Amino acid sequence: QVHLVESGGGLVQAGGSLRLSCEGSGRTFSTYAMGWFRRVPGKERESVAAISWSGGSTDYADSVKGRFTISRDNNKNMVYLQMNNLKPEETGVYYCNALPSGLGFPPYDYWGQGTQVTVSS
Repeated sequence: QVHLVESGGGLVQAGGSLRLSCEGSGRTFSTYAMGWFRRVPGKERESVAAISWSGGSTDYADSVKGRFTISRDNNKNMVYLQMNNLKPEETGVYYCNALPSGLGFPPYDYWGQGTQVTVSS
């Protein structure tokens, strides 16, 4: 299992941008597909974006397509989420997690602290 720490959240106005970072530990980090998830108030945690172990394939929730970009740097054990044109309803806690079975499959059932994103209107 990979230990992950999220950072980069904060307060931003609607239409603004944030870049989230996720630092992983362990030499196996680069072998995992990775995903970003969020939990907004009153809703279940949802998948936002995912990236294959190599970075060659990505997948996005329909609601963020064209605005969010997931990327990774395996040399640094990092995964990023660039979020542009943020909306107030996207306020919530954002998490990264490994996808041990690959894109389209569930993440590990273990969650870190996440990073708070607050979008003001």
